[in-house]
Amino acid sequence: MSSCAILGASGHGKVIAELAELNGFKEITFFDDRWPELQQLEHWSVCGDTSVLITSVNKYDLVVVAIGNNSIRLEKNHQLKNAGGKLSVLVHPSAVVSKYASLGDGTVVMANAVINSFTDIGEACIINTSSTIDHDTVVDDGVHVSPGANLAGGVKIGANSWIGIGAQVKQLVVIGENVIVGAGSTVLHDVLNDQIVVGTPAHSITSSH
Repeated sequence: MSSCAILGASGHGKVIAELAELNGFKEITFFDDRWPELQQLEHWSVCGDTSVLITSVNKYDLVVVAIGNNSIRLEKNHQLKNAGGKLSVLVHPSAVVSKYASLGDGTVVMANAVINSFTDIGEACIINTSSTIDHDTVVDDGVHVSPGANLAGGVKIGANSWIGIGAQVKQLVVIGENVIVGAGSTVLHDVLNDQIVVGTPAHSITSSH
């Protein structure tokens, strides 16, 4: 392993760059759709936009989308995969991932996260710092589980949903697609698609669209 291309020159991108380095990648190159205006992120170079990366995607041993917006991250993940990019999973050395868990291409697992047995994580997910996902949970494509969030056993999270920082989800709860769970909320009951839920217990306040 040597070269890693990261799409998304942002704060999240910085974390992904260090994560790639911890996984043995020596050469980190950024791409961002603000290029050519944006040329540099800290000490890393920004060398093109999405279209430039697509034309050169086979040059890199790993390609990662580091974009916080769930739907955009998933869309870009599909574009790069269809172009022949080598997408896999990046896991921080301090994270604990069960050998019986399944993680999709383009998913990243941050420091001190725990993913327990027979959990199924989709593509292009962010399992962020110190979050926990218990046994038999299903997390669909493009989901962001924020720092310190905890999903109990048998939970189901729909595509493109965002579980806010420090949120808790009770066992066997089903959360739909495009849902936002507010920071520190406690979800005790199922949540329909396209909802924003907040509080303890969590209740819907509006549509997320």
